[in-house]
Amino acid sequence: MSIVDKIVSREKIYGGDINKAWRLELEDDSVVFMKTNTPSNALFFEAEAKGLEAMRSTNTIGIPKVLEYGKNEEYSYLILEYLKPANRIQNYWETFGHELALMHKASGTATWGNKPVMFGFPSDNFIGYTKQINTPFESWIDFYRDCRLVPQIKMADRYFDSAVRTKFTKLLDNLGSLLEEPSEPALLHGDLWSGNMLCGPDGKAWILDPACYYGHAEVDLAMTQLFSQLPSAFYSAYNEINPISPEYAQRRDLYHLYQLLNHLNMFGAGYFGEVVSILNEYV
Repeated sequence: MSIVDKIVSREKIYGGDINKAWRLELEDDSVVFMKTNTPSNALFFEAEAKGLEAMRSTNTIGIPKVLEYGKNEEYSYLILEYLKPANRIQNYWETFGHELALMHKASGTATWGNKPVMFGFPSDNFIGYTKQINTPFESWIDFYRDCRLVPQIKMADRYFDSAVRTKFTKLLDNLGSLLEEPSEPALLHGDLWSGNMLCGPDGKAWILDPACYYGHAEVDLAMTQLFSQLPSAFYSAYNEINPISPEYAQRRDLYHLYQLLNHLNMFGAGYFGEVVSILNEYV
């Protein structure tokens, strides 16, 4: 029997732009968390479940357990364990930095099986409600160009004049001199802004709502600095486990560019200025 058939009561939880969220009580008095959307959006939740399961398989950081996902005539849904709020532990940010670094360094065997771990993911997923292409590549730079920047630039073409288009062409052609190839692919959360972090029942940071793939660990670090900045203790602790390159700051805005292009495509012209500012920074 589906968990959906065992619901006794539901309470709406507010927050989030795309899905509805619910606290559910079941027949056995247990409590779970459910996200819902229209039946046509079931693939969103399947992709999210795969990302959560990939991160959870590393046994490094707090990730909610996937209990069920699917759809019925009324809605599509993803059901997760309910994370009861708790007070933060004393070294909250240091622990978060250590655990994220360990996730980035974890083996990808559980995700890729007997295949070589490559840049990308075994299936496509979504960044917000935009499809995120995860075709596996041996080269990080090729992957970031062809599966991240190029699709977003094409979607945003209506915002650009010929001068901006020419600059994007130069940027893409010169990407190999601006980015570095990491020693190995790292499992990324993919959308690690503060809204996708919370304090879990153990008092430590848990991460959710992923857009997972294997890439350069700097991508997640850059996302933590796009809209705000985490405390310095987080970055210092991360660096103890997975050293941050001195050149990271020079590349950070290139990783911001992907997210800002996606915001331009999802939310409109308000993000145009930030996109062009980064473009001018590198071209």
